[in-house]
Amino acid sequence: MDIILLSYILVLPTVLICLLPDKYLQFIKKFFSIYFIFFLFLVLFMELATRDFINEYDTRPNNLFVDYLIYPKEVIGTLLKSYLSSIVSTFVILGLALYFTIKKGSKLFYPKFTAYKTKLVLFPLVAFLLVFGLRSSLTSKRPINSSNAVFSTDQMTNCLGLNSLYTVGFAIYSMKNEGNSEKMYGKMDSKEAIRRVKTYINVPDADFTDSELPLSHLQKSSNLKQRPYNLVIFLQESLGAEYLGSLGGLPLTPEFDKLTKEGLLFTNLYCTGTRSVRGIEAVITGLFPSPSESVVKLSNSQTGFFTLAAALKEKGYHTSFIYGGMANFDNMASFFNGNGFEDIIEEPDFSNDKSALEGTWGYSDEDLVVKANNYYKSKGDKPFFSLMFSTSDHEPFEFPDGRIELYDKKKQTVNNAMKYADFSIGKFFELAKKESYFKNTIFIIIADHNTRTYGKNLVPINKFHIPALIIGPGIAMGTIYDKLSSQIDIPPTLLDMIGINITTPMPGRDLLKLPETTNGRSIMQFNGNNAFRVGNQVVILQPFKEAVQFELKNDTTFIPVKLNPELAKDALANVATASYLYKERKYKLKGQK
Repeated sequence: MDIILLSYILVLPTVLICLLPDKYLQFIKKFFSIYFIFFLFLVLFMELATRDFINEYDTRPNNLFVDYLIYPKEVIGTLLKSYLSSIVSTFVILGLALYFTIKKGSKLFYPKFTAYKTKLVLFPLVAFLLVFGLRSSLTSKRPINSSNAVFSTDQMTNCLGLNSLYTVGFAIYSMKNEGNSEKMYGKMDSKEAIRRVKTYINVPDADFTDSELPLSHLQKSSNLKQRPYNLVIFLQESLGAEYLGSLGGLPLTPEFDKLTKEGLLFTNLYCTGTRSVRGIEAVITGLFPSPSESVVKLSNSQTGFFTLAAALKEKGYHTSFIYGGMANFDNMASFFNGNGFEDIIEEPDFSNDKSALEGTWGYSDEDLVVKANNYYKSKGDKPFFSLMFSTSDHEPFEFPDGRIELYDKKKQTVNNAMKYADFSIGKFFELAKKESYFKNTIFIIIADHNTRTYGKNLVPINKFHIPALIIGPGIAMGTIYDKLSSQIDIPPTLLDMIGINITTPMPGRDLLKLPETTNGRSIMQFNGNNAFRVGNQVVILQPFKEAVQFELKNDTTFIPVKLNPELAKDALANVATASYLYKERKYKLKGQK
C-alpha cells in the first residue's frame, strides 16, 4: 500500500523529469523540493495522527477525518482538551522533520541532469515500473486496493496493512459518489421522509423501538423457533426473469424450474438496480437504492452498517461469504469484513481444489457449489448464515465443456451461460440434499440484477424483473407469490422464515404478513432516474427535473397520467431517507459500531 501511494506521488515529477529538457527544468527546480516536502510532510502527519484516531474510532483515519473539518470550533476544542500532549509531540516531530527536509531539500529533491535522449530512451522502462507500482501486481486481474488488505475477521487488524494518507484519500475520492439527493430530486424534511417510509413497512407504530434510529423496529416471526434455521442466499449474477422458463422466459433453466415445485416462487419481483453492488445492497442490507453509489462502495458504510450478517452474528450465527472470484472486486471484501461477515472465501481459497474451470471472473459456479457444500457440512450444530455469489453467467460467459446441451451453437453466449448457471444450481441442491444441514436450512436463489438493462422508457421496468425461489422446512411446496414486490422485501421475509424475533432498520416488508388488500410496491434505480411503483402506478424522479407519473399496462407500456403529489412525495421520501440514514449513520443495529 505504501508503494501504491508513493507511485501516485511520483507520477507528476517523473513525467516532468523524463520529458522536459534540462533547460526548462532549471526554472522549476524549487518546485520539486516543495512538492516532495509537502507530500512527505503529509504522510508523516497522517501517521502521527493515526494512533489517537484509532483509539477513538478503532480504524485508520477515514471520511470522519475530513467530515469534522466543518466543525472547527468543536474539533479544536476537543483536541486541545483531550489530545494536548499528542498535539505538542506531533508538532515537535513535524517541525524537526520540516527543518531538516528544507535544509537538505536542494540535495535530496532537485533532479539530476541527464542527457535528454537518455531520458527519453529510459522513459518507457520508468513508466512501466511506475504503472507496476500503481497496480502492485502483474498477475491479478485488477489493481490492488484496500480490499486486498482483508485477511482477518478483525476490521482494525486489516486496516493496519494500509496507510492513513491512502485511507483518507480513498474517503475523499468516494465522496464524489455520495450524491446530493436534495439538489438532484428536491428537498424533504427528514422527519416527513421517515414518516412516509414507515407507512409502507406494515409494522405497528408501537414496534418502532428507538428514536435515535428512526426505522429500527421489532420484527416478530410468525413461526418462532427454539433452534432457528440456517440461512443460505445463493445470489445469481445477471439471472433476469427473461431467461427462466418458469417465469415465461427462454427455456434455459430446467433445474430451477424443477425446483419451483419444492418451494415458494416469487413471480412479480423487481431488483433495485443494474449492478451487482446494488443487488448486494438490497439483499444483504435491505436498504433503498440511494442517489449515490451502492453502500458497498461508500466510505461511511464500511463499518457499523446494518447487514443480515451483523444481525444474525449477534444471534449466535456463524457468517460467511463464498465467491469464486476475487472478493476485492467492487470493494466487497472490505464492506463484508467490516459488517459482520466472519469468513470470506474467495478465489485463492479454491486453488488447492480439483477445479472444473478457472475463468476471467474466477472459478466456475460448479466449483462454487462444491466448495460451499463442503463448507456448510463442516459447520456442525451452530446455526450459520451464508451468501454465495455466482460468476459464470457474467461476460465473457466461460464455463466447462460437456455440462449442458448448448442452446446457442456458439458456446460463449449469455443464453448458454445462463443454462450452465442453472446446471450449477441443480448440482448444489443435489449435493445439499444428501447432507444433514439441508433439513435445517432456508435457501433462497435470487438474482442480483438482469443482464444489460436498456429500453425506451425512463426506467425499463421489464429489465428489472428477476426470480426468487425459497426452499426449506415449513415452506409449502409448489406455491407462488405473485403480488408486486421488491428485492428489499426479501431480507425481512427471510428473517421471519428462519424463526427469530429480531430488531432491524430495514424498510422492506415481511411479505408473509402483508395483507391481501395492500398494494405491492417496488423501487428501481436506472442511471439517475428513480422509479417508485405502487400497483400499476409508477412515479419517476429525474435529476433536476419535475417528477412524472405513468400508468403501466404492462412492464413496457407506459401511459402518462397526471402526477399524484402524495405518491410523488412518497417516492422522494425513499430517496431522501436512504441518503439521510447513510449520511447520519443511522442505518445500524443498536450499539453497532
